[in-house]
Amino acid sequence: MMDPDYLPFHPNPSKPEFKAPAGAVDAHCHVFGPADQFPYHPKRKYTPCDAPKAKLFELRDYLGFERNVIVQASCHGTDNAALVDALESAGELARGVAVVDPAITVEELEAMDKAGVRAVRFNFVKRLVDTTPKEVFLSIAEKIKPLGWHIVVYFEAPDLEDLIPFLNELDTTIVVDHMGRPDVAKGVDHPEFQRFIELMKSNEKVWVKTTCPERLTLTPPDYSDVVPFMKKLVELFPDRCLWGTDWPHPNMKSHVPDDGKLVDVIPLIAPTEELQQKLLVDNPMRLYWDR
Repeated sequence: MMDPDYLPFHPNPSKPEFKAPAGAVDAHCHVFGPADQFPYHPKRKYTPCDAPKAKLFELRDYLGFERNVIVQASCHGTDNAALVDALESAGELARGVAVVDPAITVEELEAMDKAGVRAVRFNFVKRLVDTTPKEVFLSIAEKIKPLGWHIVVYFEAPDLEDLIPFLNELDTTIVVDHMGRPDVAKGVDHPEFQRFIELMKSNEKVWVKTTCPERLTLTPPDYSDVVPFMKKLVELFPDRCLWGTDWPHPNMKSHVPDDGKLVDVIPLIAPTEELQQKLLVDNPMRLYWDR
């Protein structure tokens, strides 16, 4: 049973006005369950509604996208079965980001690689996961190096300062989820967001997902207060930005996002066709498909 206060995904999203370029990638989304086939992790911090692969692929087509990068969510823990199943169904139309246990074997990693996994996710958001020692993450980072995978990291803005030495120590491509979750009330020029920009300037291995205005906004469902943050990163780092829906939007409390309206944010943050092509096609293809 899903949590009583859990908001299910939008049953009937609007058709976006923005037409994505051919080959566009939704580079951050999830699959949940179905629980009777892929049970949720016993130590999960939330229980979502089922959001199976067929629904995700239906939304992909409806929004005018061609590919997905499916990210393992914390409610499934380190059991990546639902993710791998979705990747095997999608074939070349999807890639994956797994969450793995430090005891994982080379053979298990190679099997995931064959299915389309190209990265692992390290989650530092304390309300979602129990704290993991940095040494554990470093040992996983060593294990995935031979496969050429990268590392996706999820943290909140106040935690960045303490994480910077660790992120630099990883010495591999890093993708930061949801712009490091800036506090939009503080504005683009606040030292917290500037610290993140400085990290990207100083470490060219750091990429960013310009995602989740629906999580960061103070004025839902109007996302205009988040647009300056997203636009600034696309302007400064056009070759290291990704975009995604974050469907099915786990743990939303303020509102149920309309995925069509999220797509219509894209031309506000990437106003030219050249920037849109990089954000939606060239960058995700380079990171997840070209090898």
